[in-house]
Amino acid sequence: MRKCTYPKAAALLVGASLALSGCGGSSAAEPVDVSAEPEYSGKLSILTKFGGDPLEPYFEDLAAQYTELHPDVSFELIQETDQSIKDKTKTLTASQAMPDIYFTWAGNWADNFIDGGLAADLSPVIAPGTDWGDTFGESSLEAFKKDGKYYAVPLYNNGKFMGYNKKIFEEVGLTPPATFDELISSCAVLKDAGYEPIAFGNKDGWPGLHYLQQLFAYNVPADVLQADFDPETATLDDPGYLTAMEEFTTLVSECTGSGNDSNGVLYTTAQQALAEGKSGMYYQEILEFDSTAAEGTQLQKDGLGIFKLPAAGDAPGDTEAIEGSPEGYLINARSENAALAVDFMKFATNAENAATLSAPPYGQPSAVKGAVSEENSSGPVIEGIEQVNEASAGIIWLDSVTVPDVADAWLAGGEALVSGSRSPEEVLESVRSASEAAK
Repeated sequence: MRKCTYPKAAALLVGASLALSGCGGSSAAEPVDVSAEPEYSGKLSILTKFGGDPLEPYFEDLAAQYTELHPDVSFELIQETDQSIKDKTKTLTASQAMPDIYFTWAGNWADNFIDGGLAADLSPVIAPGTDWGDTFGESSLEAFKKDGKYYAVPLYNNGKFMGYNKKIFEEVGLTPPATFDELISSCAVLKDAGYEPIAFGNKDGWPGLHYLQQLFAYNVPADVLQADFDPETATLDDPGYLTAMEEFTTLVSECTGSGNDSNGVLYTTAQQALAEGKSGMYYQEILEFDSTAAEGTQLQKDGLGIFKLPAAGDAPGDTEAIEGSPEGYLINARSENAALAVDFMKFATNAENAATLSAPPYGQPSAVKGAVSEENSSGPVIEGIEQVNEASAGIIWLDSVTVPDVADAWLAGGEALVSGSRSPEEVLESVRSASEAAK
């Protein structure tokens, strides 16, 4: 899952002098040759976001298989979780110990490393038109493009959907709602039947931002929304922001079991409520589908269905957009093992390994074309990826698309909306202030 709201100390990631000294080089240093023939010896260090079950064995198995092919290559795997990788990345940057290969989200998070000189330009080997690049969907590559260059290996695609229990919906006579008002109405039906309508845990802050970003896409014109992500062009004065925040607070109060207390509930607790058949719905990423409906769960028996978070009938924004973006891996721009790192990532994204990644128990839909299929992926994953591919636009997560101080303001604002301690107008004013200060 993509949980990348980062602390203010993420400024460590954007300081070019720190980043470059962390690589043992300088801006004048010769760039690594990513297209060189690799020497199959030495140790590759990799920072992953696959810590914990069921994901951890994936890179472990890849490393073991690669070593079987190349016995003189060894690995140092630093496996972190959605939450811990933020602090680990900060620590590695500050200690000048960035690994050869490391995880990134799209948006401002990746831009920090690119601008700081920590990300190798992979265009010679992965740009559209190259042999390797043509194995990926072009939109996945574009997510990590900056100034005409391609910087990351997109490992898997992602998108956000409302997951629902098919049996419960059938029991209470509901079908997936087509509008936001229908969604709110369905919550009353589920509540009357004794179910928590929408399981929601916002202790980490990002779940609320996921709702807000999708609602912003629906209620704010696309060109305005994109301009507002950048403090240099932001005005944040479109009325759609207030509409979206009002819709969010309505959903929290009318549809969630914890309501204003949801800031004290973990997202994993909410996920478990859907898995155990205690709630009718849970807003989740494609990456969560196979774990929420894992073998033996009540949800697996009842059936997991998905639908887009519905927009209001008169929403003026892009109602065909879906929140989400690919997640990928950067190669250290000063790594002595850059060519070997490229070779390993080619191995990690070959057809066989891409299919393995897409299949249960991992359920991470590979960005490699053709990797997600009925032979290796569950129905909800296939459906979700099809909708992502057909969407008019992919809206990058609110906490990674903009600069850290503005992301922090949205995070605090989202938590305040959940608790009811601040109004949408007050939240928007605090974000405007943060954006103005970040210019």
